[in-house]
Amino acid sequence: MYLRLRKDYPVFEYQHFSVDVTSEGVYMEFVFNLGPGYTFRPSAFIPAGNLRKESLNYAVNQPGLMRNIAFNIGMIELISYWKASCAPVVRVKPASLSPEQVNWWKKLYYSGLGEFFYMNSLSVDPDSFVEIIPEGADQFSTFPINLSEGILVPLGGGKDSVVTLELLKQGNRNIMPLIMNPRGATVHTAAAGGFGMNEVITIQRNLDPLLLKLNDQGFLNGHTPFSAMLAFYTLMASLLTGYRHIALSNESSANEATIPGTKINHQYSKSFEFESAFREYYSKFISPGFDYFSFLRPLGELQIAKIFSVLKPYHNVFRSCNAGSKTDSWCGKCPKCLFTSIILSPFAGIRETERMLGHDMLNDPEMQDTFDELCGLAENKPFECVGTINEVNIALQMMLQQPGPEELPLLLRRYEGIKGRFNPEVCFSSLNSEHCVPPQLLNLLKEALQ
Repeated sequence: MYLRLRKDYPVFEYQHFSVDVTSEGVYMEFVFNLGPGYTFRPSAFIPAGNLRKESLNYAVNQPGLMRNIAFNIGMIELISYWKASCAPVVRVKPASLSPEQVNWWKKLYYSGLGEFFYMNSLSVDPDSFVEIIPEGADQFSTFPINLSEGILVPLGGGKDSVVTLELLKQGNRNIMPLIMNPRGATVHTAAAGGFGMNEVITIQRNLDPLLLKLNDQGFLNGHTPFSAMLAFYTLMASLLTGYRHIALSNESSANEATIPGTKINHQYSKSFEFESAFREYYSKFISPGFDYFSFLRPLGELQIAKIFSVLKPYHNVFRSCNAGSKTDSWCGKCPKCLFTSIILSPFAGIRETERMLGHDMLNDPEMQDTFDELCGLAENKPFECVGTINEVNIALQMMLQQPGPEELPLLLRRYEGIKGRFNPEVCFSSLNSEHCVPPQLLNLLKEALQ
């Protein structure tokens, strides 16, 4: 199928993009073409209601920068549509790209689609899987900008962004939550943090429904690097709000490969490798005035779980389950639900964690295979945003060391029989040195770990 699709649809075109500012907000549209009858028009809208007039006016007076950002958003949006056929050639018509930019995008596409290639059993190499041909006349320049020291905090509805929001809030920082396609958990976590929706910048991103029709027809489908897409949108949000800093919530655990011995990582666009490459890219080709970083990069999942366990106002509203996102629930049957149960139980307690999720995950025999994947008893980790194998094992051992009159849950009893008990050496006070967190914010993390 892969070879046939590449033969039948040899060229994918990024034909056009537009960015328009009205009294209602900022509209963006992108036009991609796969061949006759296959034109995609995804779009995005950022409402102006919560934007300060002076910030919006400043952005409007930077039309070249706005177009530069919008063009690059199109470069990451196209990956969702290109993957339907994996056309061997991508023609970029709206603007020019330097050889360095072409190489940068090829690396992002290749690494960001590692799971997609693996799950579709596609044997590709980083050089020949696609040729990017820039054909546009426009050559965007790098723009110097002067933004405030405010901080945008993207909220996903899970525990990680909650910890970032709460620590920055406790540090009396000037912050504004950012939500893409608001849903129950993201709206509720913002509210639990004291933010009404009139204090949040939102982005409405719309996929072209034609893509879903192609998937039903047998075109290729699979995981794309969502966090890389979000990264480019946050640059537009930063310009529109005047908030220079963009604080993501990707932890050090995101760096671990999903398939051991390879670079295939479900969380590639949450990794420090991508974060560093992205910072270099926008500084060279868009503007050095932005500051994109992950506030939680110095921490691991255990440290984040410990901090979150005492943030009780969020315990009833946070959600990390992708399968249950449409119904604002925990499905109770996926790797993310089980991992969340494991990582929080040593700190919040097994029963309290069960209450938060609404599922007794550790007593569910149907979760045995997933459990084995999480703790390293299986060949691969799950393709999900979960912690490292080591972190999972430490969390399980911490539960085994805790006294309690109750019988151990089913999966924990089985684990004890296989792994036995040992005394986990856990350090919750140290910070990972590999990060881009501004020095003035590091103390907030250190204080939270004390």
